[in-house]
Amino acid sequence: MNNGVGLGGAYDATLERIRTQDGEKAKLALVTLMWVCHSERPLQVEELCHALAVEIGSADFDPDNVPLIATLLGCCQGLITVDKEASTVRLIRHTIREYLSAYPNLFPMAHSIITKTCLTYLNSQQVKKLPPYPVPDDQDMPFLKYSSTH
Repeated sequence: MNNGVGLGGAYDATLERIRTQDGEKAKLALVTLMWVCHSERPLQVEELCHALAVEIGSADFDPDNVPLIATLLGCCQGLITVDKEASTVRLIRHTIREYLSAYPNLFPMAHSIITKTCLTYLNSQQVKKLPPYPVPDDQDMPFLKYSSTH
């Protein structure tokens, strides 16, 4: 596996392990990988967790839906990690992005899903109830900055 030779087989096997997890774990892993691969910038841990909790089209954001980062790391079978220095979630190797991009049907309409997620979050009752100033603390609404900017 030196210099990337043989990584494709390892990634194939890992993707297969992801797909054979129980339905919710497999779905969560694929959506997580979609966000990590297609977000406009690296996401902070809490941003990603909150993005994954959004139910597209829902008027409310349910904080009980926010997954733990440990759950995401486990579901993704070692393909993602937390960059401790930047507190962002990233792929463990840049070659994973290249590998995943070779399968365009893996994340169909990724940018559309990300856009709908951001708009749903921005239209949630929790965001609508926020006062215009001061800007809410990132800890209260960690996905607000990303969803309003991107």
